[in-house]
Amino acid sequence: MGVGLLCRAGQVVDLFPTVSPEIVVREARLEDCWEVAETHCSIFFPKYSFPFGLLLRINRLVSVMLSGFTVPKGCQKTCLIAVVGSSLDDNLYFGNEDFKIGGLNGIFGLNKTCVAGILTVDTLADFLPRKGPLRQRRTGIAFISNVAVREKFRRKGIAKRLIAKAEAQARSWGCRAIALHCELNNPGATKLYKGQGFKCIKVPEGANWPQPRTPPDVQFKFMMKLLSTPMTTV
Repeated sequence: MGVGLLCRAGQVVDLFPTVSPEIVVREARLEDCWEVAETHCSIFFPKYSFPFGLLLRINRLVSVMLSGFTVPKGCQKTCLIAVVGSSLDDNLYFGNEDFKIGGLNGIFGLNKTCVAGILTVDTLADFLPRKGPLRQRRTGIAFISNVAVREKFRRKGIAKRLIAKAEAQARSWGCRAIALHCELNNPGATKLYKGQGFKCIKVPEGANWPQPRTPPDVQFKFMMKLLSTPMTTV
């Protein structure tokens, strides 16, 4: 089905957010795999019913777990999630954060939390224009995709938190900018990203820039933000 190839950063946003202290944004772990797949499919493919909905979720689950094995050398990719739980700080974990499968931390937690939102950030440059006659991958630019927030958790600032975490992750990778594609017919997403400092980049006329693999009737605008370097104290 190729669900893992989807890349729709501007699909779901939460407007007019309020503070929600019980929500924590972190890297996804192995225990979160199914909920990540469920969140992705429920948002991007809401019309799929049984059995196709189940098959789609299984396909997405496999894609999430295997995606890390196809990351080119020198590139980074991770899945960020916003979780809701009553004892987020008291969870007991087993495993090793240095061991990853498909961009997921190789640790398990005993206490169950609910995934409220997801976001993928990477430096693969799959949706950035290649440079030079050899069409080399661009470096130093992180890319956001698959932003989704469950309906009952919207208007709580989750999308903003996910984006802020993605920016922090990009800085830790040494990136100087972060980019995304936003659907033209999603003014709410455009407003959110502009409010976070993203600006629309005009695509040169006739240029064949790579875009997310979606139905042909879906059009996107390319947005980018320069990442400031954290201040250091002497």
